[in-house]
Amino acid sequence: MTDDFIAVIDGSTSKASHRYSLIHTNGRYAMLTVAECLKKVPKDISCHRFCQEVTRRMRRHYRSSQIATLTAHPEERLAASAVVFSRVRREIWLIGDCQCLVGGTLYDNPKPYEDVVAQKRADIIKAHGCPPEYLDHDKAREAVLPLLIESMQGQNRDYAVIDGFPIEETHVRIITLDFQPWEIVLASDGYPWLCPTLAESEERLAWQKQNDPFNIGDFKATKGFMNGNNSFDDRSYIRFKV
Repeated sequence: MTDDFIAVIDGSTSKASHRYSLIHTNGRYAMLTVAECLKKVPKDISCHRFCQEVTRRMRRHYRSSQIATLTAHPEERLAASAVVFSRVRREIWLIGDCQCLVGGTLYDNPKPYEDVVAQKRADIIKAHGCPPEYLDHDKAREAVLPLLIESMQGQNRDYAVIDGFPIEETHVRIITLDFQPWEIVLASDGYPWLCPTLAESEERLAWQKQNDPFNIGDFKATKGFMNGNNSFDDRSYIRFKV
């Protein structure tokens, strides 16, 4: 949060072969880069200009000698999604895989292909009889990981993401608010069902863990609730009124 922006920024689970920071995971490093950008940009910046500026800042973390490899292998890039509220423009920008509620209406921006990969993982788990040990070591996710990496060839072509390469803005959603009062929820994709309150969202998440820890039923995901974790993905939630 700044005086002019409220955002949820979700660093992508890294599939890169190396780390860009000695301190942070690649996902957290990407998130911090986006957050720092929001602190520095003009308060009236447009979504288009923000996409350009955050791309420029992410690009700084790549050496020129890496660009050819990063172009051919998007899985080696830093990456993050963000849902951003601009106070001055009264707009919400969905850049990548994130979600929001505006006056109770859900808006999301899911990655294409992920449903297909999630279904493939579900089929593998069901074919093996839903073995409990998969909640310690998800062999089904390992099996579909090549498909996830292959689908990343569509990064900033078939879907938008903040990764240091030009953002495909045709896949960025912009929600413009009028000047009546609105209650808004911004969240990462770690909530299978986004609800008007955090308590309700957490309750639905707990129900999912209790009833379908593999995430292979009505809600399918490319990973499940591993033993010892209270969720299958990191999550962020913020609710405010404007």
